[in-house]
Amino acid sequence: MHVAIIYVRVKPEYLEPFIAASRINHEASIQEPENLRFDILQSPEDPSSFAFYEAYATPEAAAAHKQTPHYLTWRETVADWMAEPRTGVTYSGLYPQILTET
Repeated sequence: MHVAIIYVRVKPEYLEPFIAASRINHEASIQEPENLRFDILQSPEDPSSFAFYEAYATPEAAAAHKQTPHYLTWRETVADWMAEPRTGVTYSGLYPQILTET
């Protein structure tokens, strides 16, 4: 399992449109065949701080996500709304284990 946690800080005046655009991206992303999880989290202490928890069956599926129309639209739409460049950390998911056909 390939996991990425993406950290985003949004300019306060763009919070509502950012959340709306991210919901559209989320709803399409969870329909991707190898998407296992796509959570969007907002900090209660700093409402302009978000984390995206994205889990895909394979690194290739995660890379394919970045080529989808919904992701490309989201990326373009929110680019100017970010207070700083987003950052991401990738992980190999250990549990739950994802069983694949051999």
